[in-house]
Amino acid sequence: MNLRDFEYLLALYEVRHFRKAAERCFVSQPTLSGQVRKLEDELELTLIERDTRNVMFTQSGEAVVEHARRVLSEVKQLKDTAQSFRDPMSGELRIGLIPTVAPYLLPRIMPHLFQKFPEMGWQLEEQQTHVLLNQLRDGQLDALLLAWLPTEMQGLAHVTLYDEPLWLACANGHPISQQGSVSLPQLDGETVLMLEDGHCLRDQALGYCFSAGANEDGTFRATSLETLRHMVATGRGVTLMPYLAIQEHHQADPLINYQPFKSPQPTREIALVYRRGSSRVRTLQALADAIKESVTMPTA
Repeated sequence: MNLRDFEYLLALYEVRHFRKAAERCFVSQPTLSGQVRKLEDELELTLIERDTRNVMFTQSGEAVVEHARRVLSEVKQLKDTAQSFRDPMSGELRIGLIPTVAPYLLPRIMPHLFQKFPEMGWQLEEQQTHVLLNQLRDGQLDALLLAWLPTEMQGLAHVTLYDEPLWLACANGHPISQQGSVSLPQLDGETVLMLEDGHCLRDQALGYCFSAGANEDGTFRATSLETLRHMVATGRGVTLMPYLAIQEHHQADPLINYQPFKSPQPTREIALVYRRGSSRVRTLQALADAIKESVTMPTA
C-alpha cells in the first residue's frame, strides 16, 4: 500500500471511469486498474463493483476513499509545512475564486504577484461559493478569494482585503440615469435583475434592494454578471454591480449608466479565507498584503 494507490483510488472515485482516472493520473488504464485491484487484495475488501458501463463503489469502498482523502490531505499539509519553513513564497498555492470576483480582480493582481513572488506556482479555480468552501474544508484548496459571509464560514479564518462598493446599473434614458449619484430609497418600486441562486452577490444585493422597496424580476436570473449587464441594457430593470466589474465600462458604455450610491453605500467585504491552523499562514498573509497593494477602492 502506498500513497500513489490512494491517488488512483481517489481519482477513480471522482470521475467514475477507469480511462479518465488513468488520464488524470498520467498512467495507463491497465496500470491504474491493476493497482486498485492490488489495493483490494491487500485490504481483503471489494472496493468497486465493476461492469461494462459503471464504476460503483461499495460501502467499504466509500469508507476507504474517505480515509484515503484524509491521508493525502495530511501528507499535503506536511509538505506545505516543510515548504513554508524553507521558503514561504515558493511552491504551489491553490486558490479558489467566485465568478463575481475572478474576472475583475485577477487582471489587477496577477502581474504584481508574478513579479513579487516569481517562485510561486499558482493554481486558480473559479466556482460558486458553496463549492469552494467544500473544497477548502476538504484540503483541495489552500485559500479562497470571495465575499466574506460569517454565517456560512464559521470555523474558517479570514483576512479582509477590501470593502467593495456596489454601484447602480441602469439603462441610459432611465429616469434616474443622469443624477451622478443615487440613494438607496430611490430604488423603491424599481424592478431589479439578479444573478441565479448560488451566487453570494445575489443574496447581498437583494438584501439592499428589498430593504429599499425594490422588487425582483422573478422571470429572469442571470448566470453571470456579463449576462446581467446585457439585460440591464435592454431597459428591463436595474441591478447592483461590484465596483471592479464596472471599471472598464464606466465611462464608455453607450447603453448603461453606472452611478455610485450616496452614504450609506451598499458594499461587500472581499476576503482571503483559509482553514484555521493552516500551515501556509505566512504565505497567505504575504499574499493578502500583495493584493491590498494592487487594489484601490473609492472612498464614500
